[in-house]
Amino acid sequence: MSAVARGAQADRRSVLPSVDRVLGSDAVGPILGRYGREATTAAVRAVLEQLRKELQAPDSGLDLSDEAIAARLVGELALRHAPRLRSVLNLTGTVLHTNLGRAPLPEEAVRAVAEAMRRGANLEYDLESGGRGDRDDLVAPILSELTGCEAATVVNNNAAAVLLALNTLARGREVIVSRGEQIEIGGAFRLPDIMARAGCKLREVGTTNRTHLADYAQAIGPKTALILKVHKSNYAITGFTSEVDEAELGALARERGVPLMVDLGSGALLDLSRWGLPREPTPREALANGATLVTFSGDKLLGGPQAGLILGARDAVARVKKNALKRALRVDKMTLAALEAVLGLYRDPDRLALRLPTLRLLARPASEIHAAARRVLPAFRAALDGRAEVSIEDCASQIGSGAQPVERLASAALVVRRAGSRAPSLRKLEAAFRTLPIPVLGRIAEEALRFDLRCLEPADEAELTRSLEHLAT
Repeated sequence: MSAVARGAQADRRSVLPSVDRVLGSDAVGPILGRYGREATTAAVRAVLEQLRKELQAPDSGLDLSDEAIAARLVGELALRHAPRLRSVLNLTGTVLHTNLGRAPLPEEAVRAVAEAMRRGANLEYDLESGGRGDRDDLVAPILSELTGCEAATVVNNNAAAVLLALNTLARGREVIVSRGEQIEIGGAFRLPDIMARAGCKLREVGTTNRTHLADYAQAIGPKTALILKVHKSNYAITGFTSEVDEAELGALARERGVPLMVDLGSGALLDLSRWGLPREPTPREALANGATLVTFSGDKLLGGPQAGLILGARDAVARVKKNALKRALRVDKMTLAALEAVLGLYRDPDRLALRLPTLRLLARPASEIHAAARRVLPAFRAALDGRAEVSIEDCASQIGSGAQPVERLASAALVVRRAGSRAPSLRKLEAAFRTLPIPVLGRIAEEALRFDLRCLEPADEAELTRSLEHLAT
């Protein structure tokens, strides 16, 4: 670059206002009032630095008026202060999507959490005696009512529940598990790893596809701490298979004086077949079959907040609660408020599908989803006019989060296909939907971008339509 060119470039950069001048302009006054001086000053420096770079281009034609700089400043601050955790529209076809927070909470739970957050709460305070209380007492009575358990405690997820229960009842001793039940959950998190962290020794019995009662009976010895039965909630073994019924295991455990622990994983409190869904084992059934402890998740089929529930015999739960790890794994008042509200809905099973979002979405008939697809189809076609073709097709939703891995639910999807070779790629289209005011998440499969509408509630349809007006690719 010649000396003359360098001088011209420097002259252009010199026209930039100072940080103090920008902060003192009338256009920036309202911005200061909203974001404060410290945050606004940092953003001004960032904006001026970006303008300085842009001025290096010849004939940049930048508008450096106070109003133009203020407009850039608003955009910079809005980006910096935008929440990282955002609401999204889950049109992926997976109802209980782990990456999207699993179960959506009912309004009763949302209100309970808000109330618990506003002021102090009797988290560990006994209002009757005026003394110290036990936070588990907030939900243990209703869990006993709904499952028949003698006692209950709550931790932050089901992996923690399994870890805590095993560490309490079996540390330094053997735990008998079928080879066909050594599950792996998301993130390569495996049952044998949890057992190792709990200080237990894994005693495998049977084979991957067949385990018999005699296998358990022969493995029981002086080092046996308990028998662990794991519900295969995120995979299925088919063909030449055999596994031992819970009731048989319960009878064997009682006969040999060994505790039986059952990990149900996804945690359905009721028989879901009454709503036309695949049947799942329930905690009440596991306890009736002789389980000493039962563990399961709060944010899967139960439809509540992330939590791990441990139910069972009074003395076994008392031992779990005394474990030093319990304090490290306990939940806060917001989780307990949400959990109590969700459990309360189960007292009225006749209206549960209307009031519990998870069950409502899972039991939603395909005809209703097709009707929703017809209502929003025009908005999709208008937003993608000339860039893509949109049609309605039958599809199959999955429950998700390790629940009923092979079962599918009849549904309907809006299917987006490219309109010619010059149209935006499917990846670009999918990314554009993620940039909407409320990100819309679908999935690319079979050379199309697919939006399964099972989880699009009627109340969200208008918001989706408004968001589509901002679609740009």
